[in-house]
Amino acid sequence: MISKTYLIIFLLPLFCVSQTFTGRVVDKITQQPIETAAVYFDNTTIGTTTDSNGVFSIVYTDVVQSTLVISYLGYEKVFISDYRSQNNITIELVEADNALSEVLIEYDDGLTRRQKLRLFRKEFLGTSEFGKSCKIVNEDDLVLKYDKSNKALYVSSNAVLKIKNKALQYEISYDLADFEVNYKYVNLETKTFTTHSVVYFGTSFYKDLNKAEKSKTIKHRDHAFKGSVQHFMRALFHGSLDEDGYMFAQKRFTVNPYDFFTIYDTDAFGYKTVMLKEKLDIYYKVDQGSVIQTSVPKFNVDKYGNYSPIVGVYFSGVMGNQRVGDTLPLDYRFNKSEN
Repeated sequence: MISKTYLIIFLLPLFCVSQTFTGRVVDKITQQPIETAAVYFDNTTIGTTTDSNGVFSIVYTDVVQSTLVISYLGYEKVFISDYRSQNNITIELVEADNALSEVLIEYDDGLTRRQKLRLFRKEFLGTSEFGKSCKIVNEDDLVLKYDKSNKALYVSSNAVLKIKNKALQYEISYDLADFEVNYKYVNLETKTFTTHSVVYFGTSFYKDLNKAEKSKTIKHRDHAFKGSVQHFMRALFHGSLDEDGYMFAQKRFTVNPYDFFTIYDTDAFGYKTVMLKEKLDIYYKVDQGSVIQTSVPKFNVDKYGNYSPIVGVYFSGVMGNQRVGDTLPLDYRFNKSEN
């Protein structure tokens, strides 16, 4: 992967309020309760399941809260973003239309399934020590297609992906909505692929594995966090770029980042508005180089490291190369065990 590779990961915006949200999940047609439906806040460790009556209760206190996802195999997912203004509601799930999946059969596109899986793992899980420690348990559910004319790899899944991150000790349930890699250069004979851009999005839920409290795991998570996009955005929000070890340059000359970033006070929703004057080189403790640039006049960021819009804020270099295997849940370090 080259330094000009751009990564776009779609995440849903979040807010933080202390309360409990309850509801009941039923089949829309039969009105029968759905047991063991997954209920979780996207990209966090906060989740639960419905009981035999389809009832659930989920607490969100002073930690990250994102869009609430209700998911059950064979049914279309439901997203709830306005849960603060309602409670004790009935959520009706509709059976998914599987007609499309039935016709998405793979064909000879110049690459074997094994080769496409290798390309997918590289760009989805990543090539770092953390990415290489990941294993997708249910790879058979992946549908992979290579488009020779557009030099692009498209991937979808017939089920929620189950990913075990051995190094960071997370089990990630990733509901992949879309995945696309566009290549700048391809040679099918030598199997050479030079990545131009990577775009993927979906919802995810993180669960701690058995060794989550081990000192080695805590050290790995800390290493993955520092110098990440999430860490950078949190530092930008708190005005602690220098204290957190970031340095900035333009045309090889060290610069003051606050000559390039204009940051406005926190609004009623907990966001700060940020404007970037022009492309800027970012160095985390000298040896980790990245670049940030924008195609939008401004973006919003909160104290947890969430920013929006996602499209229009681009990272390349080290930050642009981070993938699912390098990521942490949005409530990382807002849990007592991680402070």
